[in-house]
Amino acid sequence: MTVQIRPITESEWPAFATVDRESFNSPLSPDQHDRFREFLELERSLAAFDGDLIVGATAVASLTMTVPGGPVPVAGVTAVAVLPSHRRRGILTSLMTRQLNDVHERGESVAALYASEAAIYGRFGYGRAADNLFFHIPTHRSAFVRDAPVDPSLRVRLAVPAEAARADVERVFEAVRTTRPGLYARSDARWRLDVLGDEEFQRRGAGPLRCLIVEDDSGPRGYALFRVKGGWTDHNVPDGEVLVNDLFATDPAAYALVWRSVLDRDLCVRLHAWGRPVDDPLMHLLAEPRQLNAGWLDDLWIRLVDVGRALAGRAYAAPVDVVIEVEDRLCPWNAGRYRLVASPGPVTGKASCERTGDPADLTVPVAALGAAYLGGRPLLAVGAAGLVTEHSEGALRELSTAMSWEPRPWGSLIF
Repeated sequence: MTVQIRPITESEWPAFATVDRESFNSPLSPDQHDRFREFLELERSLAAFDGDLIVGATAVASLTMTVPGGPVPVAGVTAVAVLPSHRRRGILTSLMTRQLNDVHERGESVAALYASEAAIYGRFGYGRAADNLFFHIPTHRSAFVRDAPVDPSLRVRLAVPAEAARADVERVFEAVRTTRPGLYARSDARWRLDVLGDEEFQRRGAGPLRCLIVEDDSGPRGYALFRVKGGWTDHNVPDGEVLVNDLFATDPAAYALVWRSVLDRDLCVRLHAWGRPVDDPLMHLLAEPRQLNAGWLDDLWIRLVDVGRALAGRAYAAPVDVVIEVEDRLCPWNAGRYRLVASPGPVTGKASCERTGDPADLTVPVAALGAAYLGGRPLLAVGAAGLVTEHSEGALRELSTAMSWEPRPWGSLIF
């Protein structure tokens, strides 16, 4: 089968959206799906055509994402889909290969995505770089430790409707965004339609989006966006649930008060929060951390599109001087040896990663480098799994230590 791959035009958007809707079994109507048109850039939205029929799709959102040391341009891969009628014909491979070439030609050294199925993207060089937690907390078992931080200057305000608090919410998020790898700048469409969107289909049986602001006289220091799903037992006992969508704060006292405020919501016996960082301070605030009832899921997947620029463009936690043999089947311009030299520091600009003919200290698949790139996936563990080959004793530990980073990476919002 001959398939043509090219960017779509505006008139082809409905057919492009149909592929996404059919592939993901989306319950959204065409009108609801069209609101997501604002997230996509047509010139970066690729379609696979079987004749005049669009049978596959993928798109890129141009992101500014924090990596260890600061924010960098990142290609946010999204809307990857192939019609069920055209699976296993090489269409996905063709789409992903063309996309990686386009990203490379554009000058972006890193691509990122959220995976619908974890088994798919490793073969395209993406590595699982970040994880997240979900919590199911019984509110009556949610007491904090005695020395939880308290600031008497803080007060709590409920903003109604939630979108009215956008300026305060954005101010808090922007103060936090560059402090954690994986967080990315949210576009106007992302804020308006996704973070603060409150259409009926987004409620999924719960109430309207609510916004809680924690502030002092100088302004907002924390927020939570949440919904409440009311309920009562047969014996007329309150059985409501708090569903936390988005929660950030700029300092420990504000963070503690935001969580305390949603956990203490009247007539609610459970709190559910999804997509939280794996080092969420809440696990240290809760007197009985087992009551988090936490689960662990994958978050961001990272692909190094230009290994040399990507490794030189981040900061490192420890000194490193190693020669890395990179294996990359899909992006041949990446394959080969690089000498990475870096000094520790909190900002970028202190590393070099240049081609070299020197003997390799270790051989690393590009997916393993992607997994380690944000600092949350130790290369040492990948080596223990037999996926990295060490040629010089101690080189793997040296590189793994240097690439580690705190806080742990977290994207927080699927794109």
